[in-house]
Amino acid sequence: MEFFCYHRDRPGSLSLREKLGEEHWSYMDRYADELIARGPTFADDGETPSGSVHIVDLPDPAAARAFAFDEPNYQAGAYRDVLLRRWRNMLGRTMWDFPGGRTGDDRYLVIGLAPERSAELAVPPDRDELIAFGPLLSDDGATWLGTAALLRAPDPGTARDVLSPGRYADIEVHDWEFGGRR
Repeated sequence: MEFFCYHRDRPGSLSLREKLGEEHWSYMDRYADELIARGPTFADDGETPSGSVHIVDLPDPAAARAFAFDEPNYQAGAYRDVLLRRWRNMLGRTMWDFPGGRTGDDRYLVIGLAPERSAELAVPPDRDELIAFGPLLSDDGATWLGTAALLRAPDPGTARDVLSPGRYADIEVHDWEFGGRR
């Protein structure tokens, strides 16, 4: 089962995250074979971390909750909240398979929260710019709760347009970059 996990930073937690950097890396190293995508998001200044995205393939929702809530930064209080949802990899690849590579150009996390009604989700036509794309689902996988995408785009507005605005109650766009040990 695939899961989307977005830890949002607590304001003022940068020094704590820096202090726990190696603990975070070591923890994530344990999941290296299960990770589909990972990386930090950034505040509007483009430099201050604002969160951490991990898309991971785990056996069940209990394992996903353990992954999200045993993470060292979460345990130390660096994160204000966690968005954890089942996810389906509609591209069938990891971020490391993205033809555009790890560096260059602007990258974004786009999260669309679903309205009350369900809808069919299709991969956008310009799939070459998509790094990861899929629905956010309930624990049992039966209810569509939204969509998450990682993509390359020239600006936040273009990134937002990967999701049809009329189909979502709210759309968030965050600066994002490839994560993992360099």
